[in-house]
Amino acid sequence: MAPLSLRPETLELHLRDPFRISRGVQTVARPVLAHIADGEREGVGEAAPSSFYGETGDTVRACLALFGDLLGDDPFAFQRIIDAMDSRIRLNPAAKAAVECALHDLAGKRLGMPVYRLFGLDPERTPQTSFTIGIAEPEEMARKAAAANDYPILKVKVGTADDAARLRAIREVRPDARIRVDANAAWVTPRVAARAIEQLARFDLQFVEQPLAPGDPDDLRWLRQHSPLPIFADESCVTAADVHRLAGAVDGVVVKLAKCGGLRAALLQIQAANMHGMQVMIGCMIESSVGITAAAHLTPLVEFADLDGNLLVSDDPFRGVQVKDGKLVLPDAPGLGVERVVPPSEASVAHAGVETP
Repeated sequence: MAPLSLRPETLELHLRDPFRISRGVQTVARPVLAHIADGEREGVGEAAPSSFYGETGDTVRACLALFGDLLGDDPFAFQRIIDAMDSRIRLNPAAKAAVECALHDLAGKRLGMPVYRLFGLDPERTPQTSFTIGIAEPEEMARKAAAANDYPILKVKVGTADDAARLRAIREVRPDARIRVDANAAWVTPRVAARAIEQLARFDLQFVEQPLAPGDPDDLRWLRQHSPLPIFADESCVTAADVHRLAGAVDGVVVKLAKCGGLRAALLQIQAANMHGMQVMIGCMIESSVGITAAAHLTPLVEFADLDGNLLVSDDPFRGVQVKDGKLVLPDAPGLGVERVVPPSEASVAHAGVETP
């Protein structure tokens, strides 16, 4: 067999509206694709780097340049390749996720089956995804919530002094919606968070995501004991070891391929959460349909999904998982089941040969 080859490609995705959370605003995302070919077929995976976790497009491309000679000739050698990447670079989970997802895409194409079948999962058991409303003026957030009436579940970003006004405006136009909120670690102490949650609970919320900055699990444990709403950990939960560390401190965890390192690392987190009786939501960054679809293949295993990063951009060049009445509908094509609907741009072609920052 011919050795596997790896080719990077940088995308430039433009958000439909500026996307604001408690710690910043984003208008453009530049994820990096990993294309892995065996001479006949090609698999693709996506890295959505986040500076919060210490990654940028430059670090992803540098890592991919180091990973190319680790692949060998067998796309089914998942664990050997994962171990080799971990030996070469300790962190950089988004870059590793791109490689690992591309390998699963290629393996599925070789076998002629979707990735969810590689994991033995039932595509009918996917949950509904939430649609995220970023921080803006109350009237603007209400307008976006009303426009998202095809989505039964909304995720609302909070962490401002006027959160209650924003939730009130949304509830007025979407009394039907199930709403969860995400503070992105905005509340500075457990007592501040407890007061904020008590104020927001009257808007009939499902749960609160990441109320505090990552740190001492005992802070989350105290908050959980004093909160009228369930608490989910996102930024505090990066690996399966974090799930064990958070047992008893939160009600659920948020799993993202870009922060844990790929499908198999995500599976370990899900299994750890199940062991401790914790619920799981699979989430995302701002990504194309490549990364969103990869994550969606694992959603039959979890209670909640927040996979709308591709829905927030205006120029996704891929088609993959679909959403019908809020429910994720997995593609039944081999591998990830994504197809390119927009040819590579001149910008992405120019980046394709860049292997070092």
